[in-house]
Amino acid sequence: MNLQQLEYILAVDHYRHFAKAAEKSFVTQPTLSMMIRKLEDELGIKIFDRSRQPVTPTKEGEEILQRARLILAEAGRLKTYASGLQGEISGELRLAIIPTLAPYLLPLFLKAFSEKHPALKVYLKEMRTDEIINALKDNLFDIGILATPLHEQNLKEVHLFDEEFFAYATQSERLPRKKYLLPTEINPNHLWLLEEGHCLRNQVYNLCELKKQDTGTGSLHYEAGSIETLVNLVDKHHGITIIPQLATFHLKPNQRKNVREFAKPKPVRQISLVVAKNFPRTKLLESLRDEIVNSLPFKVDAKKKEHTTMDPLSKN
Repeated sequence: MNLQQLEYILAVDHYRHFAKAAEKSFVTQPTLSMMIRKLEDELGIKIFDRSRQPVTPTKEGEEILQRARLILAEAGRLKTYASGLQGEISGELRLAIIPTLAPYLLPLFLKAFSEKHPALKVYLKEMRTDEIINALKDNLFDIGILATPLHEQNLKEVHLFDEEFFAYATQSERLPRKKYLLPTEINPNHLWLLEEGHCLRNQVYNLCELKKQDTGTGSLHYEAGSIETLVNLVDKHHGITIIPQLATFHLKPNQRKNVREFAKPKPVRQISLVVAKNFPRTKLLESLRDEIVNSLPFKVDAKKKEHTTMDPLSKN
């Protein structure tokens, strides 16, 4: 068994055609077919069903192909890992980030981080929490930036900062005029929410105990895809929504009067870098953490303040 054979089976899986895979791999079809047959004989497993057109993997073959992707990904990063062990930050970084964080956090640190490490090529993608978890486990991405804790044994979390939640409501919402708001003082029937799949939605559910209340009496039901949409809905249709601290820095001056603080213990979400347990590029991880923390428009206090961390995955 060798890496070349693994590349050949992935090529066939991609093109679903032996001749096309051979052409793209710059070998003859007989050579590619022979190498794959040898691999199948060695493993004692039929990787492809050749009787079907286009060629399709067998059930066992799907498992082999998945393992092959992981092996080739690890082999491809050996040089990068070796550089990292010597303190050099270069190669590629595949970075995933949740959508409720990306538009506010990325502009703060990304340019400076890239300029400090010109030999590092960064690939970015916005993904939901469950997608990032799976991508990190499958070795498809290197680092995730998301709300934690995740309660995943095979992943390591490096804490960045705690981000406070705020209520955003127009004057017509008739909330108590005291300085600090209680979650119980929010009318759940007037609450605008993100669509299913966003961890921020789960956190708002927990904060406002929505599952315990009847939220079906309103006449207009809409689930938004972004925090900006939620804010615009409140501005145009009134009501209330919950936004994270970084989003408040993007509000216009006339919108800031609609922001209300919660009473202690203040609800927060914990933001962390998440990597596989055996992630070897410690210098890269440290450099990214420092750049993010130093770019924040608010001070990160190492001491624990009086707050409640909202679980991003639990919906009570």
